[in-house]
Amino acid sequence: MSAHTSVQAHPVSAPSSPLALIDHTAITHNLKRLRQLLARPAPQSSPRIWAVAKSDAYGHTLELAYPGLCGADGIAVLTLDEARQCRKLGWTGPILAMSAQYSRAALEDPALYPLHLILDDPEQLAVLQSVCASCIPHIWLRYRGRLNHAGLAHADYRAIYASLRTCLLRGHLAGLGHLQHYASSEEAQPLREERLAFQTLITDLPGPVCTENSAALLSDPASAASTAWVRSGIALYGVSPLAGLTGHDLGLRPAMTLQAPIYGIHTLQAGEPLGYGGRFLAPREIRIGLVRCGYAHGYPRGLSQDCIVVAAGRPATIVGRVSMDTLTIDLSRHPDIGAGAMVTLWGAPGLPIEAVATKANTIPAQLCTALTARVPRQPVA
Repeated sequence: MSAHTSVQAHPVSAPSSPLALIDHTAITHNLKRLRQLLARPAPQSSPRIWAVAKSDAYGHTLELAYPGLCGADGIAVLTLDEARQCRKLGWTGPILAMSAQYSRAALEDPALYPLHLILDDPEQLAVLQSVCASCIPHIWLRYRGRLNHAGLAHADYRAIYASLRTCLLRGHLAGLGHLQHYASSEEAQPLREERLAFQTLITDLPGPVCTENSAALLSDPASAASTAWVRSGIALYGVSPLAGLTGHDLGLRPAMTLQAPIYGIHTLQAGEPLGYGGRFLAPREIRIGLVRCGYAHGYPRGLSQDCIVVAAGRPATIVGRVSMDTLTIDLSRHPDIGAGAMVTLWGAPGLPIEAVATKANTIPAQLCTALTARVPRQPVA
């Protein structure tokens, strides 16, 4: 049978694009799991949790993730526009704007409060000191540390703290805390060194501490539980930030399942090429499924050919190059699967996103956030 004459058209009712199915109940489950890990015996207080929802809730969309995120103690976003979106969804609790560029006029919007802001530039002081008394933010000083991204240098930290402490005592701030982003939260020894350096820096400086992210709290819950707030992003969506472990290994459930339709079936004869560059040559007669997903949807072009998808609950192997709109799979062992069937690209039992990320030589967070607007997000029915 010729590869050029055996294509089966997909049914009219078949989806025409990939779909990302979002399960907010998984986020609820994951939040509960993190609280269990962080729990401290009475009368000690367990830390509060910022649900990090930047990058449109790690690609899950804030709107669909919100019913799960709203069980957290606060929601952390990147910008004030994202903070306003949280308010429109009904969130009345604390919001942390992690990298907001703010003016006096922006901060005097009462709808934003209770608002937490990160200060990582001394020039932000003048804006904060000019805000009217009715709009009082909570400030977190960000330490630059080993990450050396945004944040205050070691030499500046204590002096800026002293200035803000004066504002706090005068009632011009709602609170003043200490915040750090680790450079190596996935590695035990560098993490311990970063913790110790920060603890030394803030010795005798009163205020709550927020340093622990998903990787830090999952690898060392006891240390994370000793802080006032933790920030969890990727773990809330059911994804492991730790190498060699999946979310399932950590008691988490994936909140995203990526699926795509088979839009055609044909057969390659032994020796026939497949895909751009013709680098794949059929070693035998192969039944090929054409799947409507490619790098224009955010699926990694560089995936190795032995990566799998799940079709009708069974694995099928990707063959040939991933192209802009199509990836091709070997359905030789799946004669019952035809055009119009949906395949799962990650998120199914036996196909965690962590495994796909490893094959693509990247991290799961990049896969989630790289999905383009061509991939509709839909709630799980």
